[in-house]
Amino acid sequence: MGWARSLAPGQVSRIRVVDPSTGSPRTVHVDHGVLFEAPNWSSGGELVLNGDGVLWSMPSDGSAPPRRIAIADLPELNNDHVLARDGESIFLSANDGNIYLAPLAGGAARRVTHGPDGRFHFLHGVSPDGGRLAYVAVRLDDGWQNAVVRTVAADGSDDRTVTVPPGPDDGPEYSSDGEWIYFNTERFSEAPGHAQIARMRPDGTGIEQLTFDARVNWFPHLEPAGRRAVYLSFPTGTEGHPADLPVRLVIVGTDDWTAPVHAIELFGGQGTINVDSWNPDGGAFAYVDYPQAADIDEEES
Repeated sequence: MGWARSLAPGQVSRIRVVDPSTGSPRTVHVDHGVLFEAPNWSSGGELVLNGDGVLWSMPSDGSAPPRRIAIADLPELNNDHVLARDGESIFLSANDGNIYLAPLAGGAARRVTHGPDGRFHFLHGVSPDGGRLAYVAVRLDDGWQNAVVRTVAADGSDDRTVTVPPGPDDGPEYSSDGEWIYFNTERFSEAPGHAQIARMRPDGTGIEQLTFDARVNWFPHLEPAGRRAVYLSFPTGTEGHPADLPVRLVIVGTDDWTAPVHAIELFGGQGTINVDSWNPDGGAFAYVDYPQAADIDEEES
């Protein structure tokens, strides 16, 4: 459908890895040609990203540049993708509105959801047992204002409603014990765009607000042990989750989301950390920012 994003003149995509105990990022790759987005971190130490509507992987230490993963029978991808629990495959959201499953090593993709059902399916979470997917359902004729959370079995059956308007809701991700879905929502505010982080039971009950500040907070990602989390924070008044803004990544302890431990200032937003990018032991996470090449150190470029 030709929705893949591209870099503006002079802009780069910079892939970075963060030590959450210090909040210090380290650059592992700078690209002047492809706008990379939304890293996952595989059990084998690879970062998996999308760019130009296809999937790429690279070593998380930056020892080699991204390489394209050859996947057949797959439409153009967007930046919502999550690793399957087998460690050998990945669930992917495509711009035809469906979710697919494909091998990380390359090969043929299989469609999981089977529209048209009038909705686009934007995947964000896989349950700990691998049996269910949490996604955002959007009817494009209604717009993002009516985005809701749904879950579906990993084989595409048993599609269930989790949230209903008012919202909108986005970014649903399971906790490691499967007891909660963490997400961002506007249901706690009458101000357009004022998303905050919340959690709920997988059936949509017990919704709890977790952040309460004046900024616009999106995409909560919990480390595997569940003790820490990172989320993306936009400036006050932002609507949606646009690209190319001064934003920050906020690291918190999950016992108190209102007390940031570290905050990383960067230029990005859409594409920076749309999906879970913690490494398997929780000792690091990855993100992408989009500075001008002239604004970064010469050794990085």
